[in-house]
Amino acid sequence: MFDQYLIWFRDLPPALATLIIAMIPIAELRVSIPVALEVYHLSIPSAIFWSVLGDMIPATLIIMFIDRLAAWGCRHSKRTEHFYQRMAKRTAKKFEKGYLKYGAAVALALFVGVPLPMTGSWSGALAAFLFGIPKRVALPAILVGVCLAAGVVALAYLGLVKLFF
Repeated sequence: MFDQYLIWFRDLPPALATLIIAMIPIAELRVSIPVALEVYHLSIPSAIFWSVLGDMIPATLIIMFIDRLAAWGCRHSKRTEHFYQRMAKRTAKKFEKGYLKYGAAVALALFVGVPLPMTGSWSGALAAFLFGIPKRVALPAILVGVCLAAGVVALAYLGLVKLFF
């Protein structure tokens, strides 16, 4: 997967490539930080900054427009409706326990902050929509979670590099 990203973005400046990789669903900053550090040789603060910014762009757009986009997509396409319902069910299942235990903002920050598959900013934005979390609460909570995940990924990457090399 790393190789494909490098081919796609080889002619871009490292910061822009890092930002774009962080915007890709599932990859997000779990991929962009190691690529920024290992391939593009960005500094740790720079890798984290561009990755967090890239991760927050789609999350912000999702929070702002998902209600209209979901309604339109489900009205016009059975596939979109099926995909949306499947993603909504999976996200709600992962998020609900924390939501009930910790409350909206803390649960959302923790949900996004644990860098596991299907728990990034995209899923966090969807969870915020599904649980009716107000935008003014959701966006800061997602930002905190993204920053937490960035720290975890950077520390894990640096620890593994130091351990093995």
